[in-house]
Amino acid sequence: MKCPYCSLLESRVIDSRPAEEGATIRRRRECLKCAKRFTTYEIIERIPIVVSKRDGSREQFDKQKLLNGMLRACANRPVTLTRLQEITDDIEMTLQNSLENEIPTERIGELVMDSLKTLDEVSYVRFASVYRHFTDINSFMVELNKLISTPEKKD
Repeated sequence: MKCPYCSLLESRVIDSRPAEEGATIRRRRECLKCAKRFTTYEIIERIPIVVSKRDGSREQFDKQKLLNGMLRACANRPVTLTRLQEITDDIEMTLQNSLENEIPTERIGELVMDSLKTLDEVSYVRFASVYRHFTDINSFMVELNKLISTPEKKD
């Protein structure tokens, strides 16, 4: 790391600690030549997630858009914003860890539905009705029957 005072490329790390809830590492360094101290931050380089939509278009993954969709599905339900933000973070991390260049919207929708199914069944059905484009009561009933026939998980 280049010293901001004398431009020497060698320094020693005096202290390291996580910053921004573990997303970065803050390092205090000391220059080996001038002995002045300075701070650096190390961050994770993230590859942008590209979402391929049903109509063939592509756009960059928008975490806020995902959260807004879940908020609409969970309106007037006993689901906290904090829990929805955690789910959004988990989904984003899953997508980042997949190392795929493009993620189809179907995969993201399935991840959301899996999370909502265990969190709140009404929110799950609301999200599924928009995501799966229920066109009539029969398609809605098929999804409800799947939900009813699935054994409940005990925590």
